[in-house]
Amino acid sequence: MNPPAPQRWERLARRSLAVTRILELTLTGFRHPVRRTEREFVVIEAPDWVNVVALTPDRQLVLVNQFRYGSNEFSLEVPGGVVERGEDPVVAGVRELEEETGFVGGPPVRLGTVRPNPAMQNNHCHLVLVPDARPTAALEWDPDEEFEILTLPVEEAYARAYRGEITHAMALDALLLFRPHWERIRSQA
Repeated sequence: MNPPAPQRWERLARRSLAVTRILELTLTGFRHPVRRTEREFVVIEAPDWVNVVALTPDRQLVLVNQFRYGSNEFSLEVPGGVVERGEDPVVAGVRELEEETGFVGGPPVRLGTVRPNPAMQNNHCHLVLVPDARPTAALEWDPDEEFEILTLPVEEAYARAYRGEITHAMALDALLLFRPHWERIRSQA
């Protein structure tokens, strides 16, 4: 016998615990609609993000290697960043790619949208493909950003992901959603 379907909890009041430059940490109340139990959960309220799969004319992916404070390690990943309030995610992806790597291309294609961690976060990560990417723009890094910019053949990027050398979950999501596009591109060659 299968258990009953899960119920949508009713959201109650929320209380801010901390506000930072990149997120707000809240304690948010929820009530179960059947059992009427009330609980408080920590919720991270963050802006949406965008990650970009940039494909060069010679079929290489543009990647960045950067130090990540949360993991205290370097992370090989696709370029990306914060979607500004009111900004279209595809436009944000094109902007972030140009600012972080100097690569420009197009026309961009929305690959999809994922939830980074719905257990505790309320935001989305939008995934964008920028084909025909070429290094033509000046870099515009934020004060705390520094990147090693590299290009790898697409299959080498996937091999690195499979070997555990690309561990950023949103970068892996981007590669996952890019795969059908890549298979179509390869079959047309």
